[in-house]
Amino acid sequence: MVVNVMKNSGINGGGEKLFKAISSDTRLSILELLSGEDTHISGIARELGISVPVAAKHIKILEEAELVERKKLGNLHMIAIKISNVYSFLDHFAENRDVEVEEGTTLLEALKSVAAVEVTQMGNRIKVVSTDGEEGFYIYEVDGKFSDKTVDEYTFEEDAVVEWKKLIPVTKKRLFVNVKR
Repeated sequence: MVVNVMKNSGINGGGEKLFKAISSDTRLSILELLSGEDTHISGIARELGISVPVAAKHIKILEEAELVERKKLGNLHMIAIKISNVYSFLDHFAENRDVEVEEGTTLLEALKSVAAVEVTQMGNRIKVVSTDGEEGFYIYEVDGKFSDKTVDEYTFEEDAVVEWKKLIPVTKKRLFVNVKR
């Protein structure tokens, strides 16, 4: 039995445009700026110390690569990052491994055969908390579907493609909760 274990997958195409888009420090700075919030072109230009026409040129290249989108509000053009496309682009560089296991092998055993995996007991469930030294929260899909089983419960009865994904907090929200007394 062969189990294909991957740390992310998915391809969004358009590689040439994508590489052109990320080949500029200015465009990378624009993406970084937009990761915080949607911004209008003049705000981007002001923040980066460039002219509005230069910012617009860079935005157009990012739009062609489908890394950002333009939202028109009257005469104002707000630019937003298309974060799912950024993630899809990064998935091009996902690690792929072929693993051969016996029928009935658990996903945890398959993972341990290709990576250093650290698990912890949380209540009555086992959770993976580190893969190859990378701590975080992990989820998995088998043949494109989420499972309700933990990694030590899921067993392989036939060939499958497993996508092993680390959930990385890219943005955060902070709530300041005031309790009235």
